[in-house]
Amino acid sequence: MVMNEAAVQQIGMNKDIVGENIQYDGKKYRVIGVVKNILQESPYKPVTPMVYLLSHDYIGVVCVALKTGVPVKDALARVEAVFKKYNPALPFVYTFNDEDYAQKFADEERIGRLAAFFTALAVIISCLGLFGLASFVAEQRRKEIGVRKVMGASTYRLWQMLSKEFTWLVVISCFIAIPLAWYYSNDWLKQFDYKTGLSAWVFIASGAGALVITVVTVSFQCIKAALENPVRSLRSE
Repeated sequence: MVMNEAAVQQIGMNKDIVGENIQYDGKKYRVIGVVKNILQESPYKPVTPMVYLLSHDYIGVVCVALKTGVPVKDALARVEAVFKKYNPALPFVYTFNDEDYAQKFADEERIGRLAAFFTALAVIISCLGLFGLASFVAEQRRKEIGVRKVMGASTYRLWQMLSKEFTWLVVISCFIAIPLAWYYSNDWLKQFDYKTGLSAWVFIASGAGALVITVVTVSFQCIKAALENPVRSLRSE
């Protein structure tokens, strides 16, 4: 038999178990190797202790490794020919291990696609809201902008003045959102026995991206207001 590391750990031995005889299901087997743990069942649970046996009475499933570089269609044709040669009465039914394993994470991938879609939708709606709010603020401060421009304020200075308020709001929102995102993401990862860590650069990049999107969205109206002729905004004074 071949055992995985979880099975060796469960019986309280180490890899020196190779060569030992173990009784299993009423038969004695000699351990010929120990393999690393692999997830064969649920990805949400620890690896199950496994023993791999070659039964001479019945073989239900045979795993075949396809040679790298050989077209899958040609490789399957060769495998099918061997199966039909030794067992022509049964149909040749096959699945790919990577596809079967991917099905274990189908729900997570579906949720990920939905989350990406609604995130993009939320960003677009937020940009439209920011654009409208920037237009409203620029119109409210139209005369102030004209006075400042008459007094010598540069376009860059006016843009900085108008976009600063929005920038601070985004920074404050990041300080609120990032801890919450880290908490819930970390809580979601706890259900997996094998998981990746949460890097700080992910949250930094997200905050920087939100800031860039905000500045780009707001800048159009800010620069438009800063470039407007001050005579038009002050003509009623």
